[in-house]
Formats: sequence, structure tokens, C-alpha cells
Amino acid sequence: MNWRYSAGVFLALGVLAQPAIHAATKAAPVPSAQATHQRLLPLEGGRNFRDLGGYRTADGRTVKWGMLFRSGSMVDLTAKDLGTLNKRGIRTICDYRDSNERKAEPMPWAAGTGPTIFAEDYDGMSVGLMPKDMAKITPEMAKSIMTASYPKMLTTFAPQFKRMFGQLLAGNAPLAFNCSAGKDRTGVSAALLLTALGVPRETVIQDYLLTNTYLPAALAKAKTGASAATGQAFLSLPPAVQAAFMKADRAYIEAAFKALDAHRGGAMGYLKDEMGLDRPQIATLRALYLD
Repeated sequence: MNWRYSAGVFLALGVLAQPAIHAATKAAPVPSAQATHQRLLPLEGGRNFRDLGGYRTADGRTVKWGMLFRSGSMVDLTAKDLGTLNKRGIRTICDYRDSNERKAEPMPWAAGTGPTIFAEDYDGMSVGLMPKDMAKITPEMAKSIMTASYPKMLTTFAPQFKRMFGQLLAGNAPLAFNCSAGKDRTGVSAALLLTALGVPRETVIQDYLLTNTYLPAALAKAKTGASAATGQAFLSLPPAVQAAFMKADRAYIEAAFKALDAHRGGAMGYLKDEMGLDRPQIATLRALYLD
């Protein structure tokens, strides 16, 4: 078990921990959708599946609606949901989950149908270590573990994030990207994408925090299997510890931004060096996905 991907792994095990998320959630300013658009897609089995459209950039442009989506696991999407997504024309999905997560919660499309799905066969356990004594974890320790994990994602998942940008530059959109909760790996990916498009940092952070609004209700409805022993151990932890692992905490995404700022040239330097996005490509990306 890898605590760096705690939210995703516990969801894959069937561990909901919904009360813990509620306990950790405080109302924050929420970027609103325009009246004719919906931030959260109206899906029967969606998990934190939302549209990144409508966010205003620093130069006054707006992210196009219906082109860029972030989500958690799609395993519970119904036939009606698949029809809805088909009407929206989603062509590409970048699935950041590891092999075990995808096996536990497979994509709902039949083989050879639906969007083109990109994923990597990696083992989350191989890129981090689980604390030996879970019983000794405090809320502060849990928060520290999660805060430390976000900067590491900028390196660990750089190839997958870069592939997403490649698909977007190729015009293979509408595009969705996801992990299991749609919070950690997805949150960092969304932060990079919105930053590349020129969306102000505070807006990006508020988008990240929307997981605390939309995920609990989805988890309450999720179809889940039996929890494994590690999942049971997680549920035995105090609610405050569970909450620290499961919530979208501002400190977590700010840790990723701090690492970006420390890169030579800051966030734009990272996008150039690690994502291969030079100025012409950034301009192309913005021409494609901004109004």
C-alpha cells in the first residue's frame, strides 16, 4: 500500500471514508459556472466529474466549456451517463491510476468502443512506502505525508502529464483526465493545465478545493466491493486522520505550486522543461482551449 496515493487506493479498495471528508470541509469561495453550463456534470454515476470551462485567465480570456474535464474513477457510470458523455464528444481520456486501481475499478466502456484511453501499467506500491505502524499516525503526520507527496507527483507523473498536453496540442479533445478520487494526481494535472492556460493561481486553488464539495455525495452513492485488510486498517483510524488523507487541503496543492516556483523559470519554466511546452506551444494551447 502506498500512502502517497492514499485517496485513490482506498477508493479502489472500496473504502469511502465519507464522514471524514465532511468533517474536514469548510466552505470556501467556489468558482461558479455560467447559467448555461454546469461545473459538475449531471451524471448518475459520476465521481467528481467536472468541466474546467468558464475560468477567466489573467489576460481576460475564458477557458472553453465542454473541452477539458477532470474526474475520479468512472467505474459507476451508467449507460445513460455514457450516452451523455458520447453526446459531449469526449474523445480522449488520460487515466492516471495504477494497474491495481484500474483492475479494481475498470472503465465502463466495452472493448473497442468509447474514447481513446491512455494509462500506464505501474504499481503504486513501488513509488512510496506505507508507515509501518498505522496506529501511530496523527492528523499532523497524515497532513505532512500528503503535503510531501504533491511536489513528488510533478516528477513521478511528468510523463503522463506530458502525454496529456501532447493530446491537447494534437486537438484530441474534448479530453478528460482522472485518477480514483479526482483529487491528488488529477488535482496536480488540473493545476498544470490551468496554469498553462493562464488561469490565476487562486482560481486554480479554488478549483482544486471543489473536490470537498463534490466528492462526498458521489462516494455515498458509489458501488464498492469488500475492503481489503489495509482498507479496514484505514477505517480504524480516527476520523481526523482519515480526513487529512481524504480531503483536498489547500496546503497540499500549495506545496506543488511551491515546487513549481522553485523550478528554474518558475511554473512556466517547468512547463517548458518537463512538459515540452515552449512559447509557441503555449500559444497554440491557448488558441485551442480559450475563448
